[in-house]
Amino acid sequence: MENSTDKKEKDGEKGIPTLAEMTAAGEKPEVLFWVGCAGSFDDRAKKITKAFVRLLQKADVSFAVLGTEEGCTGDPAKRAGNEFLFQMQAAMNIQVLNGYGVETIVTTCPHCFNTLKNEYPGLGGSYKVIHHTKFLQELLDSGRLTLEGGTFRGKRITYHDPCYLGRANGIYEAPRELIRKLDAELVEMRSCKQKGLCCGAGGAQMFKEPEKGDKDVNIERTEQAIETQPEVVAAACPFCNTMLTDGVKGKDKEKEMQVLDLAELLDQAADL
Repeated sequence: MENSTDKKEKDGEKGIPTLAEMTAAGEKPEVLFWVGCAGSFDDRAKKITKAFVRLLQKADVSFAVLGTEEGCTGDPAKRAGNEFLFQMQAAMNIQVLNGYGVETIVTTCPHCFNTLKNEYPGLGGSYKVIHHTKFLQELLDSGRLTLEGGTFRGKRITYHDPCYLGRANGIYEAPRELIRKLDAELVEMRSCKQKGLCCGAGGAQMFKEPEKGDKDVNIERTEQAIETQPEVVAAACPFCNTMLTDGVKGKDKEKEMQVLDLAELLDQAADL
């Protein structure tokens, strides 16, 4: 019978410690990995979580997760207009983070990243918050993580700028630098960087049906991606990944292109 440890190692999760466990052992991690709701519960986003964990382990980064002590950052509630619920969720998280003396947080979700970085300080939670694309770039530049490069060498990859990573926080180059390090051909969509087009999930739209119109936003964005004739559409947000994947399916292009998070791309190319 397979035990939980065996299953974790098969999944690439070699005994991920919680912050409570590390604290009890008198240890302090280099970073706290904020997994997020999507990364914890959505089956597709779980693959991104596991890929990022494997990269952290390959780079010998000391990290921990909050586990059951992690709650939603409150981003969906705030964007949907429920400020009261947002502040309740934020207050509970800040109490936990401050209780552990957390200083540095890394997250794979731009929504969590933006909320923790820009919304929490006003409520008493000030931390150094890093998006995983920037953190991975730092690991590669310092030599802690290395790439074989061959897996995606020469492949056409287009990158979709998440709204809360790009326009909201000005992070455009770190994700593109990761693609360049794969020795891949980066092809830009006609709406990119500061003029990037939303995938359609932001502002809590992920959790409701779209309003009536001529075309869904994710279809419009997928069509822009298809124009570049990519083999891979690279994303850096679990919500964007879902919307673009649905768009690719809607256009019957699943056999021609993949939608992958940058952590997944690097995980496939990283040295063991």
